[in-house]
Amino acid sequence: MSNSTGLPASLDLPAHLSAQKYFFVCTLTVLSWDTLVLSPRSYKLSRTKTWPALKALYYFLQVWVVSDFVVTGVMFFSTSVTQDPDCRRFWPYEPICTAILLFAASTAHVIRISAIYSHANRVRSILLGLLFAQAVVTAVCCGFYRSVQLLDGQGCIAGPLNNQSWVGVYWLIPTVLYGASFTLAVSRSLQTLEARPLTPWRLMLRDNLNLYGTIFFVNLINVLFYFIMKPTGYDDPIKTIVTSMAGVLTATMTMRIILGVRGSLENGGVFSATGSGQVSGLSGSMTASAVGVARGRSAPTYTLGDIHTHSKTGADPRGADKMEGTWDGDKSSVDAPADAKVVLPIVGENDNVGEESGRIPPKVNVQVTVDQQVQYDEYLDEEFSGKAVRG
Repeated sequence: MSNSTGLPASLDLPAHLSAQKYFFVCTLTVLSWDTLVLSPRSYKLSRTKTWPALKALYYFLQVWVVSDFVVTGVMFFSTSVTQDPDCRRFWPYEPICTAILLFAASTAHVIRISAIYSHANRVRSILLGLLFAQAVVTAVCCGFYRSVQLLDGQGCIAGPLNNQSWVGVYWLIPTVLYGASFTLAVSRSLQTLEARPLTPWRLMLRDNLNLYGTIFFVNLINVLFYFIMKPTGYDDPIKTIVTSMAGVLTATMTMRIILGVRGSLENGGVFSATGSGQVSGLSGSMTASAVGVARGRSAPTYTLGDIHTHSKTGADPRGADKMEGTWDGDKSSVDAPADAKVVLPIVGENDNVGEESGRIPPKVNVQVTVDQQVQYDEYLDEEFSGKAVRG
């Protein structure tokens, strides 16, 4: 189909439509890059045995965001589709799929923010209320989208019915939820500065505040386009220029937030700040919560400090022979900086533990769990967890 310029409609694009196509290319580039970069970590996450809600949401987002925007991109850049019937049949796909995508991302935010506040009823109630409002509003607004009336060959894209600005509440409610999520995450992080002062940069990287902020601000910009930008006509798609980027960044940044959770994803994970020696997981540069040596059913359990002391002094906890091996660390290793290392001596099955005493040593079951938080300029989300069992 040609017009007065002699160019086919697929090449003779209005300025705003041309800008939207270029921006959609940028969106697909970001999506491709994030999918590639996160693949190794996605594989590592898949090898964990349990399937908590955050893990399920992670893989759902990974698949759904591709299904949503790749299909939408194909229809948007196709030069063979026609407005009737192709675009008329296709237009519900984009708003419905995006609404589902936003609901999944918002659910992940509710779970995670509730977890870092130890599932406080007030915080959880606020977030669940916003999530419910989002589900209702986006479902209703899906009925007020239509295919933008472009020329045949210019592709298919959905936009607000008659470019009505109020349809932007479709994005406004999720933006309010992401704003609340960002604010609560920042507030929780600032509370930890009393225990250990950090620079704003380190604090931001430690608690993934940059990810929460990115999600909030890209959605805020998208909402401003809906309510502020003035279209030149019913066929002007300027209000939806940022929509694709907002959807993709919301999904990919939420996936990174899930991957940034240190420790188990059960019940939304724990909030790991950098205090010293707290067993609850709220932080410690090193946490050793369950360390014991048991000899028989009625044997006592010793703490990490007891084993450390006995290995230094050579005295057995019950007055018996010396336990061989030494600690590679000093007495304050639990409260040491994050780069401190402690090595528990583990004796192999073939070692002659009882040579000196002339007896066969009894079977000893040892389980060591060490959670260590390292400096973020070396690796953002590294956690060391080791378990050794001998019997």
